[in-house]
Amino acid sequence: MEVAKDGTPNGEDSFAALTGLTKAAAGFVAKLRFSDLDAATLRLSRRCVLDGLAVALAGSEQPGMAPLAAYIESLGGAPQARMIGDASRRVPAHLAALWSGTAGHAMDWDDTQLAEGPGRPYGLLMHPTMPPLVAALTISDLVAGETGRPVDGRRFITAFAAGFEVGCKIAEAINPDHYMRGFHTSGTIGTFAAAAAAAKMLDLNEDGVARALGVAASMASGIRAGFGTMTKPLHVGRAADNGVTAALLVRHGLSANMQALDGRWGYLAIAGPGGEPALVVGRFGAPHTMVSPGVSIKPYPSGVLTHPSMDAMLFLMRENGLSAGDIASVKLKAGSNVLGPIRFRIAKTELEGKFSFAFLLAAIILRGRAGKAEFTDEFVASKASQEMQARIETAFDPEIEAMGWDRIRSKIEVVTRDGRRFERWADENYRGSPHNALSDAELESKFRDCAEGLLGEERVKEVLNAVWSLEEMPDAGRLFALLDWKSAC
Repeated sequence: MEVAKDGTPNGEDSFAALTGLTKAAAGFVAKLRFSDLDAATLRLSRRCVLDGLAVALAGSEQPGMAPLAAYIESLGGAPQARMIGDASRRVPAHLAALWSGTAGHAMDWDDTQLAEGPGRPYGLLMHPTMPPLVAALTISDLVAGETGRPVDGRRFITAFAAGFEVGCKIAEAINPDHYMRGFHTSGTIGTFAAAAAAAKMLDLNEDGVARALGVAASMASGIRAGFGTMTKPLHVGRAADNGVTAALLVRHGLSANMQALDGRWGYLAIAGPGGEPALVVGRFGAPHTMVSPGVSIKPYPSGVLTHPSMDAMLFLMRENGLSAGDIASVKLKAGSNVLGPIRFRIAKTELEGKFSFAFLLAAIILRGRAGKAEFTDEFVASKASQEMQARIETAFDPEIEAMGWDRIRSKIEVVTRDGRRFERWADENYRGSPHNALSDAELESKFRDCAEGLLGEERVKEVLNAVWSLEEMPDAGRLFALLDWKSAC
């Protein structure tokens, strides 16, 4: 088969003949230019990139990364791209993406896409940043190595924004039953986000981007049975790996169904089942999803559905001058949209703790915070944690359920050892949401928490300065060197 330079197999159907969601997504990606990104999209892109790099840095030292490192080391292969946290060596691009994407979700601290379509549960779409961020950064390193010319910040941020938008719009279009039935959207739809970002970085034309999405449709996977294990973050690593692989295969000439999101056997029909492409087909970049309805940047390394309740516990303790020794019992009341995904009654490990209200509230009660230092196996299994978890229960509340799933709603009820009773509703405009966003200073503080014990303060300042002026960077690959902590150990 003859292959054009952009990876388009000659003689196949032209892009102009296509219709549907795949065509809309591919056309958006191929045509997007840096000059198309308005000030709000650029500002939010920088924030998402900074947050993504922070959580990937913290995640790169998590226990689950050790078996992945051993696996990558055992394979060898072409030295194509570096990995976040370790810039001392290069590995095949798809493995570099696998590593960095897994690290980015290892602490479940990466941002969350909000829903806006009818019937879409608020806060339950996908983690939108890591797959396209990792794909764009990995391919930028590959391209720089192949051409001898670095990829600048403008090209990098454009590819990231393209992938971010494609992932979010597909997540909005697919039937929400996709997640409810047990698919993990960050692994499934994240694959399309990564493929779009990688295709943009490789400068594929419309046909090439459509084929990359077509290849991605046969690779997208991830099920919620992996929650609470090392496999959950692997979903995001695989999404980044899949996207990079799909785009590179197309560049080498692999053919694919150019409408693989659409029709009787398309991804939306098979994995939804069904969907509503009409909700998004004419809305790519108009506006970008990161602008509206927005993205939640997490203050805590756990599912976003838990954050309003954790803040409610924090504020209740502060407002009433309570300490851990005062707490006799805690009851959290919520609807099924909040309680359903949080599966562990008592957490025994850090990974289970991310899906256990008993642990998450216990951390707030015992430490007054829940950050990198609290999410360890040692703290989760400690006597103090286990005893406090035993005092905390959850209850389904039909009145809260009847209020709907358009916001994350819950109520905390506390009984003290001396018989006092307190209650507090969680704020629907929780910290980190677009309605109550973390400030830039708070985001920088989160980066410092993630970098604790890994990067010194001077290096932290270098990273912050680089990301806040990302579009001015002559070499986006410098981020690998700035985040390298392993070679310094």
